[in-house]
Amino acid sequence: KREILLLGGMVEVSVRDVMDSLENLDTEIAKKIIDGDRLIDEKEVEIEEECLKIIALHQPVAVDLRFLTAVIKINSDLERVADEAVNIAERVIAISKESFDRLPISFANMGKKAREMLKMSLDALVNLDSDLAYKVCLLDDDVDVINNSNYLQVKKAVEQNPSRAGVFLDLLLVSRHLERIADHATNVAEEVIYMIEGEIPRHNRTILGVPNNSLGRLCF
Repeated sequence: KREILLLGGMVEVSVRDVMDSLENLDTEIAKKIIDGDRLIDEKEVEIEEECLKIIALHQPVAVDLRFLTAVIKINSDLERVADEAVNIAERVIAISKESFDRLPISFANMGKKAREMLKMSLDALVNLDSDLAYKVCLLDDDVDVINNSNYLQVKKAVEQNPSRAGVFLDLLLVSRHLERIADHATNVAEEVIYMIEGEIPRHNRTILGVPNNSLGRLCF
């Protein structure tokens, strides 16, 4: 548990820094995030190998096995959050080459919500708090709504200025990467619920308390 929380802390820093680099179009921070991803990858592999070794050597059952399988999945989702931060950093470097007085889309609110969801999911893991984990799951649709709104803004911008379609696509990808960070935070929360309650809430909208007619994700 200590090691997975250490990884979570590393990932939180990466997401925080990439939002700073995006807000200021700071390519130096973006490059540091890209270069630092190797350490996160190494930690992810280390945790997975340790979990698999424990399973192989000690053959845990019931609660212990549930904990280990959940940690393996959480470990993977946290590493993917870091990958999404790298993806955003790469987009920052590309966008910085364009002349913008300010970005046509503000990512501040979306980034704040994604970071809050990540923090809440890790807090739920620390405290084994299923109530907090459920709250994370319910917040995911909020980020999806923002992502859909960003898509419409980019579509309008491309129609008005088709010569800059490439950079607008970069902005759309930033939105998509932030939405994926929120998705992975939700996955972590779902694994915490499984760890505590033995229920697999994924795709079970009744367990999560999500209305069946809630807004779906936009694919592009």
